Order: sequence, then C-alpha cells, then structure tokens
Amino acid sequence: MTTRYRSRNPGSQTALRQSNQQRIITSLVSGGPSTQAEISRNTGLSNATVSNIVKALAERGIVSTAPTTSSGRRALSVSLSGENGAVAVGIDFGRRHVRVLVAGLDYQVIASEAVELPLGHSASVALDAASRLLASVLESSGVSPSLVLGIGVGIPGPIDRRSETVIEGAILPEWVGITHAQIEARLNYPVYIDNDANLGALAEVTWGPHSGTDNLVFVKIGSGIGAGLIFNGLPFGGNIGVTGEIGHTPVHDHGLLCRCGNRGCLETVASTTVMIELLSRTSPTTVATTDIVRAALAGDHATLRIIEDAGLAVGRSVAAIVNLVNPAIVVIGGPLAGLGELLLDPVRRGLNVYAVPMLSETTELVMSSLGEQAEALGASALVLRQTGLLSPLPL
Repeated sequence: MTTRYRSRNPGSQTALRQSNQQRIITSLVSGGPSTQAEISRNTGLSNATVSNIVKALAERGIVSTAPTTSSGRRALSVSLSGENGAVAVGIDFGRRHVRVLVAGLDYQVIASEAVELPLGHSASVALDAASRLLASVLESSGVSPSLVLGIGVGIPGPIDRRSETVIEGAILPEWVGITHAQIEARLNYPVYIDNDANLGALAEVTWGPHSGTDNLVFVKIGSGIGAGLIFNGLPFGGNIGVTGEIGHTPVHDHGLLCRCGNRGCLETVASTTVMIELLSRTSPTTVATTDIVRAALAGDHATLRIIEDAGLAVGRSVAAIVNLVNPAIVVIGGPLAGLGELLLDPVRRGLNVYAVPMLSETTELVMSSLGEQAEALGASALVLRQTGLLSPLPL
C-alpha cells in the first residue's frame, strides 16, 4: 500500500507529528515487529523522535513494546497491537440496513455484521440498532470497548460540514436535521461523519486495489446516486462539504419529477428505487435489489433493458465528471456491483459518447471489489485519518 503524507498546513507541529506517526505505523504494517533503531532507519526519523512517538502510541494501546536484543545489545521491540489492540469502527447506515465493521490497525477486518432496518426508520431507531449491534460485535470478537479509537459514520445524504448536520436531499428524510453531536451522544464514542459515497471513495484508496491513487471518483448506485471524489490524494469536500450530487443532474429535460424538485434527474432513471418500482409492476411480489442482480445474471430481458437504460444515463453523468476533473479511475459501487460487466458495459458506452475522446480513453472504469462493505470500510478509514493514523484530512 502506498501512503502519502499530506496536510493543508504541512509546516505545523501537529501536521509534522501526524506525518511522523503515520510513517512509523506504515513501517510496522509493512515490516512487522521492529526495534526502535530499525524503525528509525526505515523511516529516516531520529531515535529520539521514534522513542517519543512509540511511547505515545503505546499509551493509547496502538502498539505494544517488549525487551529484546539486537546485535547483542538490549533493545525495545515494537509491534502493532493487532486484533487485541486498538481498533477503528465503521458504521454504514442505509435505507434498509445498518452495518458495523471493526478493523485493526493492520488493515485486517476483525468483524463485520449487518441487520435490517424498517423502511422509513427514524434516526433514533437506527442509532439504537447500531449501538446494540456494535456492543454485540465487540463482545463476539473479543475486543474491549476501551480499545475503540472512534467511530466513522456513513449517511446516504449530504452533510453540511459547517454545522455537521444532515441536510435536505438525504435518501433518509427522517434524518434531516440530525447533527454530529446527537450521533456522538447516542453512540458514546468519538464520532466522525460523512456522506456514504465519499466514504466509498476513501475505502477504494485505503483498502482497495487502487490504494495510493491520487485522482479517483467513486460512483455509488443505490436508492440514491452520488459520487465521492479523491483529488491529489485527499477527499474533496468542496465549499461546505456537499459534493458529487450527480443523482440530481438532469438527464431528461421533461422527465419524471425528482424528490429534489427538478425533473429528469439521474436518480429518476437509474436508482435502484426506480428499478424496483418498474420491475415490481409485473411481479407478484415486491422486487428487491438482490432480485435485480439475480434476474439480470439469469438473462431476464426486462431487467437487462432497465439496467441498460440506467447504465447509459450513469455513463452520461460520469462523462461530465471526467470532462471536468480528468480522474485516473472511476469506480462503480453499490448494491448492483455484482452485475459486473452487465452494468459496466452501458456505463462505458455512455462515457464514450459524452466524454472528450482523449479523456474517456485514458480513464479506467472499473467495478468496486469491496462489495457491501465499501462504505463501512471507508468509515473506519475516516477514523484512522482523523486520529492521525493515516494522512490527515483537509481542514
């Protein structure tokens, strides 16, 4: 994994310490248990700097130390605490589910579980379910609650970072007005919140095969459609934290009325909500997202036609992003990821039609390999970044 050390204020003492701390952790991730002298050689940091940071990390339970010998001399061996040490928790709230994921500092997933939520659930109901599931997951995996560094929370909707409040436009309208402080008070841990598509992008450059990629766009196709943006190695949040709302980009001037108030938005032709509505008209039972994937893979003509139309529309919107910011990679994620090329092919054709040829030819379009855990993985990575264990997020 390639880790990049960046900060908006690289000369500050805090930024320098975060960068040095991450260099030490990265050295331990890649090289395993090492003496302080070996860490100093691997990172280029002075022995005194390594000693001070190792002491601070040991006090937080992030690393463990033990006496050893090196070249016949007494030394101190340092190792990541692993699955019995500090952990980061990611929680992904969806329209019908909540997922809790626990990850160690060695980038290993210790546990991941999800439970269903009722359609139209309130934030209170969802947070209660998440709290119970977190307690259960920690207990079953043998992780002490005291070792939780913090919780990253993904919400399918825009979040105004000025007030850290869920605002209009969320797939979960019952969550509009919910604040960071309310979520933190209910979960009783340090909490960091972000939009689910943003966390999908963060997961791709932290956990996925595209780690180290400087410019990446993650497009989540679900009940809503949004894009997470990674520019110059960092998540891009724009002016107030609301970016990538491509689901509300008009693709048909006289199309259906969208929940945002406009007509013909991408979500009215390509969201899983619309697909479910269309396919349920001719089905004796309500169609689920898993049914869409299963029917498409089985070659059902009606399902394939809906996916074709949706993919072309998504490709058109992706082309607008590609023309504007020229990313190296566009990753398609969400609950339809299991469709693979059945969805990627029409998206690619839409991209090729509407993007500048040179840009479409040099932009890699792939399906996410992180599956249903993508947003929760990104949420756990958010904790590691905010606590200084990965490159810090921009202020």
